[in-house]
Amino acid sequence: MDERPGIAVAVVVRGGRVLMVRRRVAEGALSWQFPAGEVEPGESGREAAVREAAEETGLVVRAVAPLGERTHPVTRRVVTYWACEAPSGTARVRDTEELAALAWCGYAGVVERVPHGLYEPVRRYLAEVLVP
Repeated sequence: MDERPGIAVAVVVRGGRVLMVRRRVAEGALSWQFPAGEVEPGESGREAAVREAAEETGLVVRAVAPLGERTHPVTRRVVTYWACEAPSGTARVRDTEELAALAWCGYAGVVERVPHGLYEPVRRYLAEVLVP
């Protein structure tokens, strides 16, 4: 069993697009991803997803529903995914040490940036809520 903290992922959707961030240093084949980070002691996955989105992009989000949890096939970390809303505000690269860029993407843009495929519950959710 992996003793490292779990990872919480914020899948932030607004206006038919989802927020993606590009890491300064790729994690394996992964350079574009959703805002994410470690769950801190005493924090829920929901709280961590909201905090990480704010720390990385400056966007205040609200986690509205869990999308699933899995042991990541590459990192072997437990990852929880949260559907999030961001009613207002402007996303920007706030954590310049970790991130190089961000983009609001339609479904095709996500597929282009994540060529190895998405976790199936996240893929299904995005197929429903994003513009093509």
